Amino acid sequence: MSRKRSSDRSDRFDYLQTLVTEFQDTDNDEAKEQVLANLANFSYDPKNMEDLRMLQVTDLFLDMLTEDNENFVEFGMGGLCNLSMDRECRDLILESGGIPLVTACLSGRREEIVLSAITTLMNLTTAASRPQVTGLAVVQCMLRFSLSESPRLRNLACVFLQDCCTEPQVARAQQTMPDGPHAVLGIPLPEDSGP
Repeated sequence: MSRKRSSDRSDRFDYLQTLVTEFQDTDNDEAKEQVLANLANFSYDPKNMEDLRMLQVTDLFLDMLTEDNENFVEFGMGGLCNLSMDRECRDLILESGGIPLVTACLSGRREEIVLSAITTLMNLTTAASRPQVTGLAVVQCMLRFSLSESPRLRNLACVFLQDCCTEPQVARAQQTMPDGPHAVLGIPLPEDSGP
């Protein structure tokens, strides 16, 4: 049985390595999107975390956050969201300076990108990273999202405010919002914020 597990893990590592190599070797955006989607899906399973760390998939996903191709950004952000649930992967994201890259995705036009970014920020919150994760601009952004018509975005923003922020942080953010605490005009909400 031990030999079978070892063989399964080796096969899984080889497959993941093939995906990473395919991503690096191809110039075809559709093929890259498919590989990123597969890697994001594999990053959901805790059995794959060690292999994904060894293959530096965290860095690959972080690199995708600054791409012009929104599908790359969406799959990269989704993959990071999955990986950030693992403590070692979370630490890799933090050590790689991932918070500003994830925070920048809060202004994404796709709701899935924004939802993954909020969830990732919550997963990246540690005692050391909390000041950066809950900076004034992020808290103001969450206050705006908490007024969204999209229930998913509204609810997740409220969870972020409750779980990651202190009451004084929220009060300060409300007081310093340019158009007052309930300003909604000019908020760059995601385009596909429907059901």
